[in-house]
Amino acid sequence: MPPLTNKSKLLLFSPLLLLLLVLLSTIPFRITPEKAHQVLLHHHSHFQKVAASRHCDGTLYPELCVSTLLSIPNLAQKTLPEVICSAVHRTASAVRSSASNCSSYLRHVSLDGRERLALLDCLDLFDQSLDELQSAIVDLGGTNSSSYSYSSAAASRSVAHVATVLSAAMTNQYTCLDGFTTAASANVRPYIKGRLHHVVHLVSNSLAMVKRLPRRFRGREALEGYGGLAGGFPRWVSGGDRKLLQSAANTTKVDLVVAKDGSGNFTTVSAAVAAAPNNSDTRFIIYIKAGGYFENVEVGKSKTNLMFIGDGIGKTVIKASRNVVDGWTTFRSATLAVVGNGFLARDITIENSAGASKHQAVALRTGSDLSAFYRCSFVGYQDTLYVHSLRQFYRECDIYGTIDFVFGDAAVVLQNCNLYARKPDPNQKNVFTAQGREDPNQNTGIVIQKCKVTAAADLIPVQSNFSTFLGRPWKQYSRTVYMQSMLDSLIDPKGWLEWNGNFALDTLYYGEYMNRGPGSNTANRVTWPGYHVINSSVDASNFTVAAFIQGDQWLGATSFPFTAGL
Repeated sequence: MPPLTNKSKLLLFSPLLLLLLVLLSTIPFRITPEKAHQVLLHHHSHFQKVAASRHCDGTLYPELCVSTLLSIPNLAQKTLPEVICSAVHRTASAVRSSASNCSSYLRHVSLDGRERLALLDCLDLFDQSLDELQSAIVDLGGTNSSSYSYSSAAASRSVAHVATVLSAAMTNQYTCLDGFTTAASANVRPYIKGRLHHVVHLVSNSLAMVKRLPRRFRGREALEGYGGLAGGFPRWVSGGDRKLLQSAANTTKVDLVVAKDGSGNFTTVSAAVAAAPNNSDTRFIIYIKAGGYFENVEVGKSKTNLMFIGDGIGKTVIKASRNVVDGWTTFRSATLAVVGNGFLARDITIENSAGASKHQAVALRTGSDLSAFYRCSFVGYQDTLYVHSLRQFYRECDIYGTIDFVFGDAAVVLQNCNLYARKPDPNQKNVFTAQGREDPNQNTGIVIQKCKVTAAADLIPVQSNFSTFLGRPWKQYSRTVYMQSMLDSLIDPKGWLEWNGNFALDTLYYGEYMNRGPGSNTANRVTWPGYHVINSSVDASNFTVAAFIQGDQWLGATSFPFTAGL
């Protein structure tokens, strides 16, 4: 007997199927309202889980991601911006929980001075994080995320901005934890780190989802959020601000004057900052006359669009000496600390005079988005320039230090600057950079372009007694690129230094492109998986001001010169 074809099988079983249907139709069958409700709930739950799994594909913490998204009503009907917006709202709730936890600990537990300072740092950082999360929500469309435009140039900028502020919110949590690294704080760190890691994981998942938002001009940006250039500056420096940065001090209309001799409005910089308007949408200029101002200055988050103008490097000097050895946290040790967005400075020296033996002692710390510094000098030893977070630009500046003296987790470009390694303490090494990227989805990194990397006057006579390196990985996904720069003979042939054994050597990204000078030979460089000799101009262009910090969109207003590309 030949085998049955599909057609013959259908002919054979059709009468049987018809008979079965007739028999079923004679059986009384009724769906109760309760049963119908259960069926609907089952299908709704199924679609929620499918949608959550789809959105969470590729995140670093998928279980947390799914559990977070399952709490969003009607998830399957939400657009991707709406989903991210809801996830960020839940992250903000977790930040508030961490803040409440730290406040309670601060009130009810006996703490030493450094622990108290570290907890106060955390509360400030949580406050900044809430602002950054809210900024992300606004750029995603807030409660009206369904109207988010996927195709406009503005959408491309919004996506870059969302990635920037979420990266900063993550950095803030790790900065809080970094304040509890001493043996004395061993009891505090375990009490707070669980909630902080929970926030970090929530932010990481949101960053991974942001990566899937289409961008009109996404291109091949390696360090998204920096943008293109105009007139030698990132475009985020407006034309007006560029003029301010490049014009002569005596031709610039200023709002307040600081003078040691009493000839201005104030004799201290801090008093002038306090008198500046809060939350200004327009540029407010403080002219600081030549002289030494021995004070710690803080530009808080409400002091937006502030600008300092001095009389020149070495003439206008803000100087202090807070340091870790004397009981300050690294975060709080800064001579000048800037948080208010849109900060500009030119022709000023910022110095931490604590000395090499005092270890971490910051001259400038900035977490000001779209901040720029022109013809400024930053002087210290360990941890001189703390590029903490968000987008920053430095042009024709001098940076002096010893260990990790350009460090942090901003998206930052140093262009046409001079980096000077100083004479360290005996048995110490010099390290120019220590970048702090913790997550592969963060759009942060340090780019050193068209700079001079050399020895300071005090190191030159004893240069052979000390090893000097381009950088080392402070955090897991550390990212630093030197391009088109002059690397002097003090650079060790290895180029780069380990942080601790094999830590981060396969997850970091360190690159060198078209550098020159006796220290630029890459023949004997480290062979880590994460180290790259960049040979392609296409790859190198990812790390320019235009591609990295959206500089063409904000630097154009500052009057600061900048180079957009290679």
